[in-house]
Amino acid sequence: MMSSEQRREAGEGSSSLVVPPDHHQKPPSPQLSRYESQKRRDWNTFGQYLKNQRPPVPLSQCNYNHVLDFLRYLDQFGKTKVHIHGCCFFGQPEQAGPCTCPLRQAWGSLDALIGRLRAAYEENGGLQETNPFANSAIRIFLREVRDSQAKARGIPYKKKKKKRIQIKPSNNNEVPATFQLQSS
Repeated sequence: MMSSEQRREAGEGSSSLVVPPDHHQKPPSPQLSRYESQKRRDWNTFGQYLKNQRPPVPLSQCNYNHVLDFLRYLDQFGKTKVHIHGCCFFGQPEQAGPCTCPLRQAWGSLDALIGRLRAAYEENGGLQETNPFANSAIRIFLREVRDSQAKARGIPYKKKKKKRIQIKPSNNNEVPATFQLQSS
């Protein structure tokens, strides 16, 4: 039989509940970076998009066509005015008045989204060789979006050219070194 002191330590006969420490409890997860949080949110959104398809598409059967459809679906939530050919503001960098042209997702947003989804696919067990976000059709689609949005705004997209800088040797026996720098 237990003494009253032993019962108190064991919690018997008292109204207070003694909870033993849970050794199976996970330590609090570290705060995710903004990028990691966005990547997780994008991955979940894409997964939900596939589930909402009729019939639902399992991730293992997802291909680049599903990704292209997803990007087109996202356009309805865009905030970037993209002028159509018949609009008086087509090709103008500044819009002087209202127009009925559609709002679309900005090219930069779509490009960043694809980068995050491409990484998330592989982090979630997908093979690099079968990554639908890395398909050449996605790159072509993004290039077309970029070019059409640049034309609609009258701002041609030009790739930054690399400048070559030669460093002259201090000694006549050395060959000059050539470096490539990204110009801004």
